Amino acid sequence: MTLRAPWRVGVDVGGTFTDLVVQDVDGRMAVAKVPSVPADPSRGVLDAVTAAASQVGLTVADFLRGCAGFVHGSTVATNTILEGKGARVGLLTTEGFRDSLEIRRGLRENTWDHRTPFPPVLVPRYLRLPVRGRIAADGSEIAPVEIADVHAALDVFRSEGVDSVAICLINSFANPAHEQAVAQAVRAADNAWPVSVSSDVISVVGEYERVSTTVVNAYVAPRVVPYLRALDTTLRDLGLPHGVLLVQSNGGIASVRQLESRPVNLALSGPAGGVGALAVFGRAAGTDDLLSMEIGGTSCDVMLMNNGRVATTDQLMVGGYHLSTPAVDIHTVGAGGGTIAGVDAGGMLFVGPKGAGARPGPACYGFGNTQPTVTDALLALGRLRAGAYAGGAVSLKSELAEAALTGAVGGKLALSAEQSAVGIIRLLEQNLLNAVERISIERGIDPRKFALVAAGGAGPMHGAAVGRMLGCRRVYVPRVAGAFCALGMLHTDVRQDWVRVFAGDLDGVAPEALARPFDEMAAEARRVLRAEGFAPERQMIVRVLDLRYPGQQSSLQVDVDGAFDPAAARHGFEAQHQRLFGHIQPGGRIAIVGLRVAGIGKVDVFDPQAPAPGGQGVPAAIASRRAYVDEPHGWMTVNVYRGADLRPGHRLSGPLIVEEATTTVFVGARDVLGVDTAGNFDIALLP
Repeated sequence: MTLRAPWRVGVDVGGTFTDLVVQDVDGRMAVAKVPSVPADPSRGVLDAVTAAASQVGLTVADFLRGCAGFVHGSTVATNTILEGKGARVGLLTTEGFRDSLEIRRGLRENTWDHRTPFPPVLVPRYLRLPVRGRIAADGSEIAPVEIADVHAALDVFRSEGVDSVAICLINSFANPAHEQAVAQAVRAADNAWPVSVSSDVISVVGEYERVSTTVVNAYVAPRVVPYLRALDTTLRDLGLPHGVLLVQSNGGIASVRQLESRPVNLALSGPAGGVGALAVFGRAAGTDDLLSMEIGGTSCDVMLMNNGRVATTDQLMVGGYHLSTPAVDIHTVGAGGGTIAGVDAGGMLFVGPKGAGARPGPACYGFGNTQPTVTDALLALGRLRAGAYAGGAVSLKSELAEAALTGAVGGKLALSAEQSAVGIIRLLEQNLLNAVERISIERGIDPRKFALVAAGGAGPMHGAAVGRMLGCRRVYVPRVAGAFCALGMLHTDVRQDWVRVFAGDLDGVAPEALARPFDEMAAEARRVLRAEGFAPERQMIVRVLDLRYPGQQSSLQVDVDGAFDPAAARHGFEAQHQRLFGHIQPGGRIAIVGLRVAGIGKVDVFDPQAPAPGGQGVPAAIASRRAYVDEPHGWMTVNVYRGADLRPGHRLSGPLIVEEATTTVFVGARDVLGVDTAGNFDIALLP
């Protein structure tokens, strides 16, 4: 393949594979997929760059020199939290509030689960040290800050080997002066410490939310920031003319420089790349209503696009730790191709949440794992073929899969390897169904009107089955499903968010009282975008109100389009409230509790080039094999097609299997697969 410069590159580091997509100005696209290196994710990135350069016939230097944008989805922050391998953090907080972090607020992902213990607090009490001084809720100073307390605390931090410092003082959202004075004292005493300041990281009401987010930021900074700087330097030295851009949790991208002080914003870095992918495939599919189910080797990420918009939230739980940071609303479950299955102490079959990772991977890889995974079950059922995948990076062996299924499941439940595999797939697909319902039905949205986008390396194996259980009429499978998020990164705009606390009544607030803080944040957004090279005509400013009924704990976000209109804001709030909670308070008071501004720099994007039409007739199958289809059909002879042979206009009735470069598509007995004008697979689920 020959590319025409300039091109853009997107790299998504997953738990099992690192995906790279390169697309030029004509929409021509190449995909590279290499094994991830969990111990050093940058090696996976560089291996993917090398593989892609070779694929398009260029040296690494020439490949990088022709790149107009290099976008990276990093899992380093997430993995640091999940693996408990972050920094030793010291926390400076207002006297009397040193235990806010450990008391939490009783927040649990499952309100009714009182037995599961909280994860270990990231800062032990002897490293949570008080600083005298007090800011009132209205921002006035009650007592001056005592810098002597800061120096005394730093002596303790040095003796205890602290690597990173977090600062979170009471009411700093109203007046950050004390926090900034403390931060200045810390940096003056020892500039080697990364310093995380709550008013810089996230300035919101809620002492626990701020301190938890700031501590996590301090916890990941010493590992994430050096990694990003080193990768950026390495790629520049190899020929990349511009710095690396990172996908943030909010679905936008930003430079390494912008994220050095707020690496916590990378908590959902990889999966958030799916926002750009949904925009691309929504245009191709001709719909703004999409549910995506992206399944890789480790997990399944579910996202919903309703009327062309993906919902956002500012309340995340990662590894049991609460983060208050703008993020795309994504639900993740441990259900991927490498998810481990077995039998628990009660004699019940389980699938997940633990996975086999890149190494040793599924038992059929032959790298030493003897526990069966979803991939082993699919191989035993004939839905995957034995042999080499991912350019020979792995090779699937049927005998190893069957041995693992018999040993860990069949032998304990008196089932054959086949029966064990069927049970594993059924349970997995039920878990996938629950995950999709979590982000649709539980949000008051009927999934039946949506097209289900089955993506990721493993998603197209389960898309038709899950779509049918949801009541969807179509399942859309991108031709590059296995590099879904990496492609999405190429279609992602630069974005930064600003949040400010505001107290007022929706119907009584003076428009100028809102205009002033909105304009200040918008001016800062434009300044940042201008510094990143975006001319005014490529800038977009989005204003949002945080609204709630008095007494509610959480708020809903309503856009302010044009001039402030309280009636329009009330209508937007009530529509959301009715959908989510089933009721509203007609004519009730609505409180404004916060203002948000998103500064967006529009990036030039080009949709992928569509393949040539297929013409008349149906392409010949490259093989046929026995595969377990579903109930009541059981085992059937299934035709296998090469993805490259299927062109726009082709239409095939199931059951069938399509082998693509980055994924395998399974089409059931009652399904019909068509290839649309964009070259993607559109599966009709017939009654």
